[in-house]
Amino acid sequence: MDNLTREQRHKNMRNIKSRDTSIELTLRKKLWEKGYRYRKNYVELPGKPDIALTKYKIAIFCDSEFFHGKDWEVLKPRLEAGNNSEYWKKKIERNMERDDEVNKALIFLGWTVIRFWGKDILKNCDECIRVIEECIFDLGIQDEDLSE
Repeated sequence: MDNLTREQRHKNMRNIKSRDTSIELTLRKKLWEKGYRYRKNYVELPGKPDIALTKYKIAIFCDSEFFHGKDWEVLKPRLEAGNNSEYWKKKIERNMERDDEVNKALIFLGWTVIRFWGKDILKNCDECIRVIEECIFDLGIQDEDLSE
């Protein structure tokens, strides 16, 4: 376990941002370069998607592995061995529940939901873009269709 004091850990946690994170900036920059225009932290939709491609009704979330419970069955026992384990288990489980609720609400509204893990964005952003472009292609929305 790390040897941070309570104050150091508090400072570190306070500095974790909820918007304009490095993973969001990386994906947004690549989308912009490809000519896609989007809304960021779109408040008119449930969950305020990190990126909303309104033209295609695609909501994109850039999820950090820790706070959104990636590999939960592996992470959970590690949390149980650490400090303040009940708080973290409850927080992350609620985040996962909320993610599911948001997904369902967006789908009900006719939106396509795409969620990427932060490390996937940072390590292979081009693959994330490919997933988004395949989704757009599957939706069958072409620029010509929207100009009518």
